[in-house]
Amino acid sequence: MVGFAVLVGIAVASHDPTRLVSRVALLGFLTGFTISSFSMISNDIYDIEVDKLNQPDRPLPSGRVSKKQAWAVAFAFLAVGACCSALTGLVDFLIASVFALIAWVYNWRIKKYGVAGNCLVALSIAIPYVYGTVSIGSYGINLTYFLALTSFLAGIGREVLKGISDVRGDALRKIRSVALAQGKKFAARLSSFFFLVAVISSLFPLLYARAMLGQGIYLYSILIAIPDAIFLYLSVKVPGMVRGDEERQALRFKGIALVGMLTGLLAYLAAGLAI
Repeated sequence: MVGFAVLVGIAVASHDPTRLVSRVALLGFLTGFTISSFSMISNDIYDIEVDKLNQPDRPLPSGRVSKKQAWAVAFAFLAVGACCSALTGLVDFLIASVFALIAWVYNWRIKKYGVAGNCLVALSIAIPYVYGTVSIGSYGINLTYFLALTSFLAGIGREVLKGISDVRGDALRKIRSVALAQGKKFAARLSSFFFLVAVISSLFPLLYARAMLGQGIYLYSILIAIPDAIFLYLSVKVPGMVRGDEERQALRFKGIALVGMLTGLLAYLAAGLAI
């Protein structure tokens, strides 16, 4: 998905789908894929003690793969991602390096600190779009940056909501999620706030970048209504979750939020290619 997000950034910024079958697109996809793989493996390494209780059949807790072997694979992915980004350009290499650092810092430490961890995850969702834009030499403000902003805000909302569904596991891992530190009710309201702000940010292209959208403005106006309706629904429903059943409801709403994020991505992509 991260590799795909890089391709979306390229398509939206270039307005040219043929750019997706280029050397830069291939290197960009591989960069997103391999560095996110590094992130996933390092996350499994740091979560090994929890997985011994919750998912003992996984490779690390079951003993089929050692920590040393896992780190070797993780750094192999990181090395490939670093090389691919370096072959694309210096700025691309720096962005990829920051993305890898964010992933590692989150897994190592920041994951335990509530909103700070949520923001880093949301940032890792937004960075691939920017990376794709920069990889084709586009440094000015374009539609991709609005996509990144909306994804970032919706990502925080989803991560805070996820904390409600994960309270038991987070308590075991001593993760100070918003739901654990401030209560499920506060977490629900905060999640609702970020979904609402994501809707507002999705309107920025219509309010402040009409010239940027060009012929794509009509298509964007129609398509963005779908994710906006989903996020508005969540902003109303999430704070009203039934007490005692928050974890199950949060899990369902988390899935709905993912649908909203995907349809929003498609709205930006369609508008970008229509410009």
